[in-house]
Amino acid sequence: MERLLQYLDDLDDLFSTIGLLAERIRSVLWLLFSAAMVLIVVAGGILLALAEPLLALATAIILFVTLLYRSATAGHLRHA
Repeated sequence: MERLLQYLDDLDDLFSTIGLLAERIRSVLWLLFSAAMVLIVVAGGILLALAEPLLALATAIILFVTLLYRSATAGHLRHA
């Protein structure tokens, strides 16, 4: 009976290890996906600036005003 409990404990440890490895792999894939999206957005911005400079300027100004509005109206974190 004790051997069966030891096997079940080892099996539990194996599944826990697989779960931890899967979480690490998920976080690395999420980081790679985020980096790829950032590079795509930057490349799109550069291509837009080369093709239509005024449209790129208007887009940048709209994004800046949106960011400024969000930072002015968002609640600030208070440190205790």
